[in-house]
Amino acid sequence: MYANETEHPVVVGVDGSASALHAVRWAAREAERRGVPLRLVHVCHLMPVRHPRQVSPPPEYRDAVLEQGRHWLNEASEAARHAAPGLAVATDLQAGIATDVLIAESRTAQLMVLGSRGLGGFTSMLVGSVAVALSAHGHCPVVVMHSSSRDGAPPANGPVVVGVDGSELSDAALTFAFEEAAARGVPLVAVHTWLDVNMAGAWTALAYAVDWDWLQAEEEKLLAERLSVWRDKFPHVEVRPVVRRDRPDRALLSQGAQLIVVGSRGHGAFVGMGIGSVGQTLLHHAECPVAVART
Repeated sequence: MYANETEHPVVVGVDGSASALHAVRWAAREAERRGVPLRLVHVCHLMPVRHPRQVSPPPEYRDAVLEQGRHWLNEASEAARHAAPGLAVATDLQAGIATDVLIAESRTAQLMVLGSRGLGGFTSMLVGSVAVALSAHGHCPVVVMHSSSRDGAPPANGPVVVGVDGSELSDAALTFAFEEAAARGVPLVAVHTWLDVNMAGAWTALAYAVDWDWLQAEEEKLLAERLSVWRDKFPHVEVRPVVRRDRPDRALLSQGAQLIVVGSRGHGAFVGMGIGSVGQTLLHHAECPVAVART
């Protein structure tokens, strides 16, 4: 089902945070489903020496940073093996900038997974450079873990939910979402929104000039045509189409998902949602992992 004949791994960014450990456990089960290895990467940001030698960090500093990274990788490796016994797990300790290293890792990864809160180079990544850079420049799908549950663990129940905008650029999101729903044995909710209610409210005469029922029917027809190819490819996946005159983020967040999938680019209400306002809203407020799928 997955294109794993070359065994491209699932890669997780590890930084010692509780959020990263949840990401490791989720990624371990995902790698097991896909039949590929799991690769755990920690990036140490070692201070470059560009100032007088008298104030340079002592050698012990570098040793301590590297040792801490090894400890976090060992901890993550144990968590992965507990979540998916028998899974092949590799660890890699690298020095550099987290964004640069992870983008490079995405070239050979089948999937990149990151926690929503972290330490070191991953601090505040939901609104920082790492998440934005990976969404914009990564070479494979990127999953960002987020949960509002008490223990921080992502939900294990619920459907896979995908945003559909009718463009060819959403094909990657649909393919990824159908594969995930099939692997999990859960329904797929395909959400299509066709007018931001804020826009409708701004045009007071719009409600009297538009045949909303006709537009709703046309948009439902558009979604059905868009889904027909994937229904044929995945006949065992239960598909639940949802068409709303609503904001895309609100429609996606209201489905009780265990995973939300969006495209890296789109048009209409979904423009730029990989790194734009809708994507940022999902990353902040979704109570489940959010996947940004790329072509």
